[in-house]
Amino acid sequence: MGKVIAIANQKGGVGKTTTAINLAASLAVMEYPVLLLDIDPQANASNGLGIESRRLDKTTYEVLIGGIPIQEAIVPTELPFLWVLPSHINLVGAEIEMVDLPQRERILRTVLEAVRRKYSFILIDCPPSLGLLTLNALTAADSVLIPVQCEYYALEGLGQLLNTIAIVRRHLNPGLDIEGVLLTMYDGRLRLSNQVLEEVRRHFGAKTFRTVIARNVRLSEAPSHGKPVLLYDALCQGTRNYLELAQELLERNPELLQPTSGHGTALPENVPTGREVQ
Repeated sequence: MGKVIAIANQKGGVGKTTTAINLAASLAVMEYPVLLLDIDPQANASNGLGIESRRLDKTTYEVLIGGIPIQEAIVPTELPFLWVLPSHINLVGAEIEMVDLPQRERILRTVLEAVRRKYSFILIDCPPSLGLLTLNALTAADSVLIPVQCEYYALEGLGQLLNTIAIVRRHLNPGLDIEGVLLTMYDGRLRLSNQVLEEVRRHFGAKTFRTVIARNVRLSEAPSHGKPVLLYDALCQGTRNYLELAQELLERNPELLQPTSGHGTALPENVPTGREVQ
């Protein structure tokens, strides 16, 4: 049974989609079958993997609202172990259309039952809001990964997200856990970045990932080429950081440590391992 992880933060610009794309790709090159669900109407995760979702007639929208089987909408990517359920701009109206549907908060959970056993990980890239789409992701997920940028207002709004997670636990998904808090856009030269790092680790303790995602130009450039960073520049800091994050995620989930293929890890050629921020 694959582990479902929602990548969520209602604050925009925190590296949520960047994390969804590159964590999924990093797990895939280690030969773990991964499904990336794009439920953000902006479809940035889909486009960042080279999928032109506007040209597709079967996307997340048709799965959630049209009732088509999820298997018909999943598309392959350039990486053999990574698949995507692409989003579409039509998803903008989905929350309104879902309001009157029965079990509206559990639609995605029901949809995923058909494919959970096919993947080691199912990552959900949530929209930057706490609306019905994100609520569906939290209800379907086993855990939540929360990206937090190393900026002045880093913890702004996190209380609201944590409150939403608590409500979902109480009423919809008692098993929902916090997978971890991930610090992004870190610049070790800046006092502010280090202050935020310390503050987040003080608030969340062991729930904070050891791995920190540094600011990296290649990481920012990769989506415009429709590639995860490890296919755009295998030697850059961004590639190293996300491979480290994937490894740490596996360490936190020892039951999933063996790749389904049984071939062991298969990193891209010439990808070095980097050191984590201490």
